[in-house]
Amino acid sequence: MNIAIVGTGYVGLVSGTCFADTGATVTCVDVDAVKIDRLQHGEIPIYEPGLDELVKKNVAAGRLKFATDLASVLDDVEIVFSAVGTPPDEDGSADLKYVLQVARTIGQHLNHYVVVVTKSTVPVGTAAKVRKAIEEELQKRGCEDVTFDVASNPEFLKEGNAIKDFMSPDRVVVGTESERAKKVLTRLYKPFLINNFRVIFMDIPSAEMTKYAANSMLATRISFMNDMANLCELVGADINMVRAGIGSDTRIGRKFLYAGCGYGGSCFPKDVKALIKTADQNGYSMEVLKAVERVNEHQKGVLYRKLEKAFGGQSLSGLTIALWGLSFKPETDDMRESTALVMIDKLLQAGCNVRVYDPVAMDECRRRVGDRVVYCRDKYDAVLDADALLLLTEWKEFRLPTWGVIHKAMKRPLVIDGRNIFDAEELQENNFEYYCIGRS
Repeated sequence: MNIAIVGTGYVGLVSGTCFADTGATVTCVDVDAVKIDRLQHGEIPIYEPGLDELVKKNVAAGRLKFATDLASVLDDVEIVFSAVGTPPDEDGSADLKYVLQVARTIGQHLNHYVVVVTKSTVPVGTAAKVRKAIEEELQKRGCEDVTFDVASNPEFLKEGNAIKDFMSPDRVVVGTESERAKKVLTRLYKPFLINNFRVIFMDIPSAEMTKYAANSMLATRISFMNDMANLCELVGADINMVRAGIGSDTRIGRKFLYAGCGYGGSCFPKDVKALIKTADQNGYSMEVLKAVERVNEHQKGVLYRKLEKAFGGQSLSGLTIALWGLSFKPETDDMRESTALVMIDKLLQAGCNVRVYDPVAMDECRRRVGDRVVYCRDKYDAVLDADALLLLTEWKEFRLPTWGVIHKAMKRPLVIDGRNIFDAEELQENNFEYYCIGRS
């Protein structure tokens, strides 16, 4: 089966590589010639565990190829996936210009039946716009007899675990409006059906909405727990015990009930904003999601407020602050909407000297922040002469540090744990001041 995937970002490259690994012949297309050249030479532009080896394996097998021109591969494919970016517009809505550019390119060169599948996260109604754009281009060419179908196939990949999520999904959601498209996509996903994974077919608007609803629900759980954590601190309760108590209820479950210093990344913040905007455009106000967004923005500053409190409300100017973790979550170098970016800005505005370390996101931080912070060799280098250590990302290598070495290196042994990964008793035994989330 021959397919093309337009866009070699996170979703496009992972999806294309995994489809190739199931036996499909895949061409990943991107207008960025530099990126395509790097991919053709085995350089992976994103960090995702296991992706490097999987790309090389399928390129060597001839199942995975790269190109800069969609028109050059269109005649040979049965399915075209659109996995281009949908960045938030100034008003919070999803910017569909890249999605519609792909649609127009297809309409300008299409000569046979294909299924055009939107894999990007897009608001309800996007498939109809894609269909209209293709039809308009076909009409300009006098090719109204060329048939095609549109479909929606939202992705549910977690950064850091994307390959497993793709190859062993909880479910595959497909929105179609024709039996012909359903048959084509059923054939594509047949390797997953063999292993009893669920492919859920539905109408296109419902498929488009499902992605936003899923991410917004997860974001809601996170903000709810962060709100509860802040209250726990005030009344003397322990959010970890509360989490164990409510998570054992099968109606609630244990996932996404961890309090912390706010969520970030490429999906939750963008998708919550986009769903709020979609509701506004249809005359409805998503009050719960608006609260979720407010709580999250407030929570991204919680460690700064704890730092101010630890220093008695005095000026932080001149202090040296160490940050462990820069990416929005472990196992990725993605810093989009990360708490680290908020903290770095706040600390620099306060006149602090900031020393940072992250296992994989240092280059991304340099790209975003420049030389305004000190980039350190490892976690121990970061705490040298520091007045405080702030843990922002729960990377595994941060879980069992040698506290004796850190105590000697720091100017003031103060630890503020934004992910609740450290043992309070162990830190107290090592004579540290310790603050975390949701415990008084």
